[in-house]
Amino acid sequence: MKLNILEAHDRLLHFKKDQESNIFQGAEDCLKKNPDSLFFQSRSPYIYIFAHPRTADDGVTKRMLWQPRLWKPPAQTNSYLFRAQSNTDLIQICWLLPAEELWAQYQQGNVTENEYVLWSINEYLYNRDRLEKDEPDDLSDEKGKPIMQEWIRNKRMERMMKRSYPMLPISAESLSSFYSD
Repeated sequence: MKLNILEAHDRLLHFKKDQESNIFQGAEDCLKKNPDSLFFQSRSPYIYIFAHPRTADDGVTKRMLWQPRLWKPPAQTNSYLFRAQSNTDLIQICWLLPAEELWAQYQQGNVTENEYVLWSINEYLYNRDRLEKDEPDDLSDEKGKPIMQEWIRNKRMERMMKRSYPMLPISAESLSSFYSD
């Protein structure tokens, strides 16, 4: 099989750009559409966005779970962490740590080389304390705890309301007849 080097290079660049845009699209969606993220942003000057891939029940398909957080979690493999200023588009990469068995793919000189991933792996292995260190303007426990308590109360109330007033399937026809009478 004969390969066109320029075409292969173009495909590689497209693949890398596509992967990068998927990750940042997920972070942006979490920042702008996730109700918990919007709640935290209304009460904190920043939020952390923690992402980790999970394998679906079929054993093949992967999906990314996105979680807004007030505090920086401990670094772990197979996770991504971003820090976003509330109510802005400014997102900072804290780490990009793929699953440990994939680390060799990102080494310098490989097709899938990535400087952020290499830096994250190096920090995870040799400077984990620095990777997990709080930012200077991170919320203290005294300021963050009331926000979390309010969030928990809201979640409990939502759950209670869903149990008390379950959504009934209503057709468009029944709604139109209800309002026309």
